[in-house]
Amino acid sequence: MKLTVFGATGGIGGEIVRQALDAGHEVTAVVRDPARLTVGGDRLTVVRAGLTDPRELRPAVAGRDAVLSGLGARSRKDAGVAARLTRTVLSAMEAEGVRRLLVVSAGPVGPEPEGDGLLDRGMRGLVSAILKDVYADLRETEAELARSGTDWTSVRPPRLQDKPLTGRYRTVVGGFPPKGRFIARADVAHAMLSMIDDRRTFKQGVGVAY
Repeated sequence: MKLTVFGATGGIGGEIVRQALDAGHEVTAVVRDPARLTVGGDRLTVVRAGLTDPRELRPAVAGRDAVLSGLGARSRKDAGVAARLTRTVLSAMEAEGVRRLLVVSAGPVGPEPEGDGLLDRGMRGLVSAILKDVYADLRETEAELARSGTDWTSVRPPRLQDKPLTGRYRTVVGGFPPKGRFIARADVAHAMLSMIDDRRTFKQGVGVAY
């Protein structure tokens, strides 16, 4: 497949690029600073873009089978960046007639998991309170997706870890795995790539966790 990846210098975005190349896909990585991209390969094209002008992004998404985005706030002070950048990506995709988009969101943005105990509900509530601005940004991002004409999927992980790929995780379309507390960035990337052709995930939020 021909894939475009935004946020390719981030933890999840970098894993998407690496795993996609390993799987034999052609990848276009859109980055603001190419020097921060640690992945390389013959099937990799690097595009430098500021992510503010949809017209600048149109060549990077034209003719692609899917677009995957790891864009998002790195801290509370960056709240608002996910919705703003996703809006730009959506405009470029819709101008080029590209329909498939997968983005990273967060578990607390979706519905409460069924079967969670008091500890999990309490921790979820605490984290949501601390990161309320970040989650508000992600909810607006998902609202932008819902208003778009794309076949989008919002992938909602819990707390992220820098650990190796396992390929062993749970996914719940429209919900979240009970007691799903952690997941490695590598496994989030793996899940996103595996969902590209999964029509059950189209126009859905998907919880993913161990």
